[in-house]
Amino acid sequence: MNPETLELARHGDPLALTRSLVSTPSVNPQLEEGGNGEREAATLVAEWLDLWGLDTRITEISPNRFNVIAKLDGEGPTLLLNGHLDTVGVGGMIVPPFDAKIEGGRIWGRGSCDMKAGLAAILATTKRLAEEGPRPNLIVAMTADEEHASLGMYALVDSFPSADFAIVTEPTCLAVMPAHKGFLWVRAVFEGRAAHGSRPDLGIDAIRHAALYVSALDDYGDQLTSRPAHPLLKHGSVHAGTIQGGSAASVYPDVCEIVLERRTMPGERPEKVLQEFQRILDELSEREEDLSASLEQMLERPGTEVPEDSRLVQGLLEAGQKLESRPSWKV
Repeated sequence: MNPETLELARHGDPLALTRSLVSTPSVNPQLEEGGNGEREAATLVAEWLDLWGLDTRITEISPNRFNVIAKLDGEGPTLLLNGHLDTVGVGGMIVPPFDAKIEGGRIWGRGSCDMKAGLAAILATTKRLAEEGPRPNLIVAMTADEEHASLGMYALVDSFPSADFAIVTEPTCLAVMPAHKGFLWVRAVFEGRAAHGSRPDLGIDAIRHAALYVSALDDYGDQLTSRPAHPLLKHGSVHAGTIQGGSAASVYPDVCEIVLERRTMPGERPEKVLQEFQRILDELSEREEDLSASLEQMLERPGTEVPEDSRLVQGLLEAGQKLESRPSWKV
C-alpha cells in the first residue's frame, strides 16, 4: 500500500483503513495451505490503536495465531467492539487478492467485505471516540481464526472481563442482527468392500450407501422446515458439504466420507442433533443389510440471540435510521 494511503489510515480515514487492511494478507492457514495467519494484520492494527492512546496488547493464542485487545477508559457501561482478523483463502479469485483496487465504487480484494471493512469501521470509530468523545469504557477485540474454529474468540472469552454490550461488525448491509444460527459439523464414514468393476458380487459400494444417506437428508430437511419457525431465523437446515470416495472408475469403492452441516437454532443442543443424524442412519441400515457406517461430531457452535427490546438493539435501530439501516428481519 502506498505511503499516502497508510498516512490517511493513521488519521482514521475509513477508506484508507480498509484498503490498508485488505493489502495486508491474513489468510487462515487452516483453510489454505501457506496461509500466513494474523501476525502482520495484528501488528498493523495494534500500531494504530497504540498511536491513538489505547492500552493495547497482542496475544498469541496458538502458534502464529494472534488476537489484538485494546482498552479505552471512560465513563458508563463497557462496550465491546469485535471483528476477526483472518480471511478465507484466495483460490479461484479473478482479481488480485491484495491490491485493494477501487473500481466501480467498490474495493476489490480478499476480505474487503468479510471483514476488513468491518475492522476499519471499528478503528475509525475508536479513534473518534478516543480523541473527540464521548469517551466510553471501550474494549476493542480483533480476533483470530473466526473462519475455522473461533480459537481467538474462545481465548478472549476465557481470559477477558465481560462487557455490558457487544457489537460485532460482520457485513450485514447495516442490518441490525440480534440473532444468529449455530452449526454442527458431522463426519459420516461409509465402509464398503473393494472389488473389480466386473465383479459386483464381490463388492460393497460405499459411495452408493453414502448417496442413499444424503438422499435421506431431503426428508430431514423437510422436517426441519415443518417445525415452529424462529421469529427471526425461521428454520434450521441440513446439507452435505464435502464428499470423498473411490480410487478408480473400474473399482467398487471401499470407503466414502461425507461431511454434513446442520444449521441450528438458538437453544438446540448438539447431542440431540447428532441423535437425529444417527436415527436416519439406523433407518437406512434396516433397509441395507450390508451397510456399515459411523458418525463423528466435528465442530459445533451454538446459535445466539439477544431480545429485540434490549437497550443495545433498540439503540442500534435508532442510530441506524440515520444511515437508512433496517432490522435484519425486515431486509
